[in-house]
Amino acid sequence: MRGVEGLFDRELDHLPPEARWREWMNRVEATIFAASEPVTRETLARIVGKTCSIDLLIDDIREELRGRPYDLVAVAGGWKHLTRPAYADAIRTAVGSSERAVNLTQSEVLVLMCIAYFQPITRAELSSFFGKEISRDLIGNLRSFGFIASGPRAPQPGAPYTYVTTKEFLLEFGLDTLRDLPDFEALEDAGLLSKEKLLAGDIMPTFSGDEGETVEIED
Repeated sequence: MRGVEGLFDRELDHLPPEARWREWMNRVEATIFAASEPVTRETLARIVGKTCSIDLLIDDIREELRGRPYDLVAVAGGWKHLTRPAYADAIRTAVGSSERAVNLTQSEVLVLMCIAYFQPITRAELSSFFGKEISRDLIGNLRSFGFIASGPRAPQPGAPYTYVTTKEFLLEFGLDTLRDLPDFEALEDAGLLSKEKLLAGDIMPTFSGDEGETVEIED
């Protein structure tokens, strides 16, 4: 592998600047197109020159894709080719959905949202937030979807595990990093979340018993 990498010409110094830039663009787009997972900046740096700005390359590729039914999107710490949302119905009608449909109850959505904002967080702390016990089954369901994982142990008696969101969570919800989560003010303005009610455990009266409304998430 080391020998092959040594033969690979990243710099392309023999090409004029415009042709060199075009070749770097083609390499980056081809690599992202061929990958099944988001391609990281570190991976793309292996195929372009040391002084090349990957961000500017991506900008130029996206400009050329303007008006096309797909785009390059920053998601889960990398870039991925994704079709534009406007064509989701056409794709489903033509070929169906090749992705799994994730059915989350409203309870699971609220707990997942709480973990995303307050991670790392223990199950006891989640229960305290909502004023009612968060069951192991609910946590298990979120883990089975790959949306959460065990985080570091909390500095509390018994050293309970904390929970954190995963790369799969970012990918499923179209986020590049957790910094892309909407802030509380935006959620409150949209009527989707009240921090005061969340902290008071008064966000969902039927939280403990019924499964509640099912929220379907489908790529």
